[in-house]
Amino acid sequence: MFGKVSKILAVTAVSTMLAVGTAVAAPIVIKFSHVVAENTPKGQAANKFRDLVAERLGDKVVVEVFPSSQLFGDDAVLEAMLLGDVQIAAPSLSKFSRYTKSLQIFDLPFLFKDMAAAEKFQQSDAGQKLLNSMASKGLLGLGYIHNGLKQLSASKPLKVPADAKGLKFRIQASDVLAAQFQALGAVPLKKPFSEVFTLLQTKAIDGQENTWSNIYSQKFFEVQPYITESNHGLIDYLVVTSAEFWNGLPDDIRPVVKKSLDEAIAFGNTVAAQKAEGDKQRIIDSKRSEIIQLTPEERAQWVETMKPVWKEFEAEIGKELIDAAYAANN
Repeated sequence: MFGKVSKILAVTAVSTMLAVGTAVAAPIVIKFSHVVAENTPKGQAANKFRDLVAERLGDKVVVEVFPSSQLFGDDAVLEAMLLGDVQIAAPSLSKFSRYTKSLQIFDLPFLFKDMAAAEKFQQSDAGQKLLNSMASKGLLGLGYIHNGLKQLSASKPLKVPADAKGLKFRIQASDVLAAQFQALGAVPLKKPFSEVFTLLQTKAIDGQENTWSNIYSQKFFEVQPYITESNHGLIDYLVVTSAEFWNGLPDDIRPVVKKSLDEAIAFGNTVAAQKAEGDKQRIIDSKRSEIIQLTPEERAQWVETMKPVWKEFEAEIGKELIDAAYAANN
């Protein structure tokens, strides 16, 4: 009887040890939440990150990607992140004003002449320093994913700023973007991205600003007869995580995760550049919208009209930061 009890105890002890071993070996789960489809540059970057981590870290780390707002929308994801319900997200740069005013710099009109200038600034010391601008709030930026430069679409041709006067434009929830349209004498309306097509189709609004890929994928070009190639602003995303999660990663795991993310972002940005050109051409080929090219003189009028917005937000953003960003155009 005693021998039987000893065997049972021994088996129980071994089972307990195995259970403990299994618990220790449980993978680190990284939930990556974003709001767009998987075939977008951001969606492809997220999936690339998942695959690279699996390839390099095996079952030590598992990345779970939740596209198309399956887990959280951009408005709720940062709070969820601070609660530990999601580990990585990539909201639009316009979504962070509650946490820092510095990132408003990316909403300033006509700040970057092209995507090369935006990339140059983002990779500069000043641009990289912005990644830590929310550290005191518990959030860390890990990198920038591109979407592209914005164009203006409308129900009437927009060649000079006066053409926009009195028109209603949908904008993201950004005070800088509101000021930009107010400078034109237009009416900015903060509305969710998901509602834009219906608002345009029903003529509840007159126009909107967006990248070529968004204008094409969301079919805005089908309900907007005119698109002005203004390249007046930027839509990019900030890959963000919580400081608590990131600093809690084991020292041998964190560099591999970061390297995989950096490569995935570079991949996504290449996709974004190709998609911008391809989608612009698809819109032209559709003949649904007339693409308006601005003359240098016309463009100068838009710049002059919107430029005062820089001064309006200079105190919040910082003059040195604005100067550093503008210098990236050279």
